[in-house]
Amino acid sequence: MKYNAALLLAPLAAAFPAGILEQVAQDPVLAARSAEILNEKRQLAADSATKVFEAVPNFNEDQLIDVGPGSGHEYKAPGPNDLRGPCPGLNAFANHGFLPHNGYATIQQFIDVTMEVVGMGPILAAFLAVLGATIDGDGTSWSVHGTPPLGVGGPLARFGNGLSGSHNKYESDASPTRPDLYEAGNNYKLVVSQFQQLIDETPSGFVDLNSLTSFRSKRFDAQIANNPYFFNGPFTGVLVQPAAYTFIYRFMSNHSAAAPVGELSHDVLKSWFGITGNSGSFKVNPGQEKIPLNWYRRSRSYPYESTYFLGDAAAAIALYPKFANVGGNTNGRNTFTGVDINNLTGGAMNSQNFLQGNNFACFAYQFAAQAKPDLLGALGGLTGALSNALGPLACPQLQKIDDQLLMQFQGYARSKREGILK
Repeated sequence: MKYNAALLLAPLAAAFPAGILEQVAQDPVLAARSAEILNEKRQLAADSATKVFEAVPNFNEDQLIDVGPGSGHEYKAPGPNDLRGPCPGLNAFANHGFLPHNGYATIQQFIDVTMEVVGMGPILAAFLAVLGATIDGDGTSWSVHGTPPLGVGGPLARFGNGLSGSHNKYESDASPTRPDLYEAGNNYKLVVSQFQQLIDETPSGFVDLNSLTSFRSKRFDAQIANNPYFFNGPFTGVLVQPAAYTFIYRFMSNHSAAAPVGELSHDVLKSWFGITGNSGSFKVNPGQEKIPLNWYRRSRSYPYESTYFLGDAAAAIALYPKFANVGGNTNGRNTFTGVDINNLTGGAMNSQNFLQGNNFACFAYQFAAQAKPDLLGALGGLTGALSNALGPLACPQLQKIDDQLLMQFQGYARSKREGILK
């Protein structure tokens, strides 16, 4: 039986932005896989995008990331002046010399490492690297933690606050393993109880995207209940928060010949997060994240590009619509209130069409362009990277989003007062 493109994409339309579906329709392999999904009458799941974007799993021995003796990328523990922050992957890259060991790197170095070591797509890699340098650094480089010490970076490096200093701008609430800044006083120290909760989601011994998304839902609810400053921002909540979860599975899984789509065992996860010991008695080793031995990155045929990521983000929202509810606590714990999207976007979007087509992604990406840089004049490079990220989505140009409407939320207002959002 033959199907037209609209029918083929019907089971995916509820989850994937229209720009992504157009790309699928133009690819005969992906379209065929969509037909197979239709025939299987698959139920929506957090990993729905996998069989669309990795239609024919494959493996090549060159996917091995060699960090063993003689590789030149042996593990080296960080010193007291080396920067290690909230992202376990970036910490591991620095510990193995794929990034400078001091934890301060250029845009190109971040692009190269994320593409080569874990298989991020070039558009997504460039956007995230440029965004980091723009809003966390000096426009060309940035720190994986906070402001670099004297002698690290160029003369303007001291003006950048780094990834740990970007709360509600790049770094978000409801992290899988890190605390919320305004609840714990830091946003980069691993909380062993949260790691334990993540492990407890998967008694099988293997973490997958479905368990991570379920865990994210619980973290989301817990932070509304516990953190009076909880804020689910237009960019940090809608896109950065899901990345903190999907990146764990998409980038840390071992893509071996036996499991080419990826398999994330508890032991592999522990290595990436610098955890030792057994369940129930885990020990945190701060800054000592490691790439596992005999570990294979994702197939070079299937980079994790921005369209693939948005497919994952949209699938999660289809399961838990609350993830797209921009807002926060307004008057203490458990006072979450959603913002009026119609007012926030000047009438361009509303609560009815926000989750239709590409709207949620277009909104989040374009809000990111309004983030204030740590260094004035650093916004130039972000324009091109943002344009590339938005390209496949055919986004309408929104008017400047009125962030004054976000001042009712305690977390956003505090970030403004403390100068993080400038």
